[in-house]
Amino acid sequence: MSASDVQCNPRYGENARFKITVTDFSGGKVIDTTAPMSDAGGFTYTFRVPPEAAAGEGSIAAYPYDIDWCDDTGRNNRADAEAPAFALVSCAMPQEPITILP
Repeated sequence: MSASDVQCNPRYGENARFKITVTDFSGGKVIDTTAPMSDAGGFTYTFRVPPEAAAGEGSIAAYPYDIDWCDDTGRNNRADAEAPAFALVSCAMPQEPITILP
């Protein structure tokens, strides 16, 4: 999986990370980790679903880790705001469906 850098200049920092969670058909988290991302939010991550994962419909979620990731205004109100004023907008978990094959 991968994501391109965003255009709103989020300034996540040189040690920025994103969280990735893969949930199997039973609802169990079969992958739950963090990995590096760029200052502008881009990343590439390759993984293998563990053999013990329950086959069927599951989901995958990836989002910036340990920062105010739920701002979808299209501008960087985190870096430009006077602390601690953040405009948090949509906090819906960004998930995509996946199918895990046996």
